[in-house]
Amino acid sequence: MNPSAAGMRHNFRGTDPDAYEAAQTGWRRETVVALRQAIRKAGGDDERIKWGHLVLFAAGPVCLVRAEESRVIFGLWRGKRLRELEPRLKAGGKYELANMSFIEGDPVDVEAMADLVRAGMALNLELGDPTARI
Repeated sequence: MNPSAAGMRHNFRGTDPDAYEAAQTGWRRETVVALRQAIRKAGGDDERIKWGHLVLFAAGPVCLVRAEESRVIFGLWRGKRLRELEPRLKAGGKYELANMSFIEGDPVDVEAMADLVRAGMALNLELGDPTARI
């Protein structure tokens, strides 16, 4: 596989989060590694490949990591409620989804991302699965 194709992992077809990480190259891989460190630091232990990207579950989906050719997206299903913790979160999509993009050269503050993951997990535990029909 050529490096540019490896960078376009938003169509990942595997089921193993470690394989998803390993499939990335260069700065995308470094970013995915750092975001997974944040997930683990927050206590997230149910990572799955869902919808072609990495998703953490705790009483429903909490956050996602999606590597694309020119960016890595970090999204939180309850992110609209967490924008005061991280102003770079941009609302969009279904549910209460908000995300932020990392491009080449952007540092990942593992502790700050872990705080977001913890807050998202706590909201899911309090409010239930954000994708459940009401």
